[in-house]
Amino acid sequence: MNKRLISIIRKEFIHIIRDSRSLAIVILMPILMIILYGNAVRLDIKEIKFGVIDYDNSQKSRELIDKFIYSGYFKLVPIPQDRGEIQNIFKNRRVKSVLIVPTNFSKDLLTKSSIPVQVIVDGSNSNTASVIINYTKMILTTYSLTSNFKVLKLPLFVEARIWYNPELKSVNFIVPGLIAIILMMICALLTSVTIAREKETGTMEQILVSPIKPFEIVLGKVIPYVFIAFIDGAIVMIMARFGFDVPFKGNIFLLAFFSLFYLYASLSIGLFISTQAKSQLVAMMVALLATILPSVLLSGFIFPIRSMPVFLKVITYLVPAKYFLIIIRGIVSKGIGFSILWTQTIFLFLLGTFLLLISMKRFKTKLD
Repeated sequence: MNKRLISIIRKEFIHIIRDSRSLAIVILMPILMIILYGNAVRLDIKEIKFGVIDYDNSQKSRELIDKFIYSGYFKLVPIPQDRGEIQNIFKNRRVKSVLIVPTNFSKDLLTKSSIPVQVIVDGSNSNTASVIINYTKMILTTYSLTSNFKVLKLPLFVEARIWYNPELKSVNFIVPGLIAIILMMICALLTSVTIAREKETGTMEQILVSPIKPFEIVLGKVIPYVFIAFIDGAIVMIMARFGFDVPFKGNIFLLAFFSLFYLYASLSIGLFISTQAKSQLVAMMVALLATILPSVLLSGFIFPIRSMPVFLKVITYLVPAKYFLIIIRGIVSKGIGFSILWTQTIFLFLLGTFLLLISMKRFKTKLD
C-alpha cells in the first residue's frame, strides 16, 4: 500500500474522530435502531382484546373462555351482552374480536358431535384479523378435542416438529434481518457524504492539487468505513445475542467473511452517491431513499418475495440486502456453511465492483 493511499486513509480516520456527528452516526445509531426496531417490529401478536357474549353462562362456557385468556394471546374485555352492540364496539376499538357462546352450549357438548360457536373479528387490519382467526381456530380445536367425548380418535394424527425456531419467536427472524438493514443504511449513509463533504468544506482543492490519483482518493475513503462497519456489525450482533437472546448456530468467522462482500457493496453504493451529489444534505437524502426503502420492502425482510408481482421480483435482484438476508439468516438460524451460501456473494461482489469503477471514472479531478 503506497504512502498516498495511507495518507488518505489516515486523514479520513482523523476526520471521523474529530467529527462528533459522524461518531454519533457510527456508534449511537446502530444501537438505537436495534433497540427500537428489535422491540417494535414484532410479528407475534399478544394480548388481543376480545369480548364474550355468553348465552349459556355455564361451567363449560367459562372453561372455553379461560382457554382464550390463559393462552397468552387474548385479553378479556367486558362488553354489553347484546349482539346489536358489536358494531359500535368495533367502531370504538374496544375489542378486536367477539366470541359468541350459544344457548345450551354445555348440554350440546355432551350430546352433539358439532356445535356452532361464532367468532366475529374486526377485519379493518387484514393481517391482524388472519392471526386472530388462526389463534381462535387453534384454541377451539384443542378445546373440542378435550371436551367432546364423542370424538374417540382422529383419522389422521399430525405431530408437528419445528426446526431452527421451535418457539416460533419472530425476534429470531426479525433481528438478523435488522442487522442487514442497519449495516446497509449506515455504510451508505457514511460514505455518501465523504466526497460531498470535501466539496462543501473547500478541502477538495487541496486534494486535487496533490499528486493523488482518483482511485487512491476513492479507495482511501472507503477503507476506513469498512473497518467502522465491522465494528458496527459486531456491536449489533452482540446486542442481538445477549439483548434479544437470538441463538447463533453458525460460524462467526464465516459470517464475517461474507459480511465483507455485503459491506463492499453497501459502501460502493454510498460512494457512488457521493460522487454524484453536490452537497451533504442531498447525498444523505438520496442514500436514505436508495437504501432503506428497497432494503425493507424488497429484500424479503418482512414481506416474502414470492408473493410480489413479477416486475417487483425482477427489481429485488438489484437489492443487496436480499442476498445478505439469506446469508445472515442461514448462518445465524440454521448454521449453513460456505458450500450453500457462496453463490449469494457473486452479485454483491459484482455490484460493488461495478459501482466502485463507475465512481472512480466519474470522480472529477477538476472543479466546476
